[in-house]
Amino acid sequence: MASGSGSSKNDFRRKWDKDEYENLAQKRLSEERDRERRDGKVAPPVKRDLLRHRDYKVDLESKLGKTIVITKTTPQAEMGGYYCNVCDCVVKDSINFLDHINGKKHQRNLGMSMRVERSSLDQVKKRFEANKKKMEEKQKEYDFEERMKELREEEEKAKAYKKEKQKERKRRAEEDVDFEEDDEMAAVMGFSGFGSSKKSH
Repeated sequence: MASGSGSSKNDFRRKWDKDEYENLAQKRLSEERDRERRDGKVAPPVKRDLLRHRDYKVDLESKLGKTIVITKTTPQAEMGGYYCNVCDCVVKDSINFLDHINGKKHQRNLGMSMRVERSSLDQVKKRFEANKKKMEEKQKEYDFEERMKELREEEEKAKAYKKEKQKERKRRAEEDVDFEEDDEMAAVMGFSGFGSSKKSH
């Protein structure tokens, strides 16, 4: 306890006897162990599941850009920020929410430890095969979609090319008509043509 016997008159600080408190703590621990042995109730260590994948998509964008009126009676789940129903807490931004759901406290509340199951060679090979199949399927879908897009673009280019050709033909036809009128006018006036003044060699 606090001993004031060996201190000087001007020293008003408490002095604690560390040995005495250490003995008291050891005595209390030994009494608790004896009580557990007598009752036969030794608390088994908590066995938690290994860490596993989430089977749901984390919703970070549903409330993005929305305005909510919050009053004193608004439930915590509907307040501003991201609500974790497992830990019953509200996190203010998406980065901290991701940190929270990947963190130790949240995983413990879900009944999981932070240890990951060690994969065997067969499991790794199966995962590689599954990922390879997924990539091939995506590539097939992508190739089909890409091909359809290219075909549409080619059709549009062909249509535009045809329209341009038709316009060019109309322009040429109109120019030919104008030249014929110019030739007739030149013949009436006695000129051979309205060509350039440069001499051709």
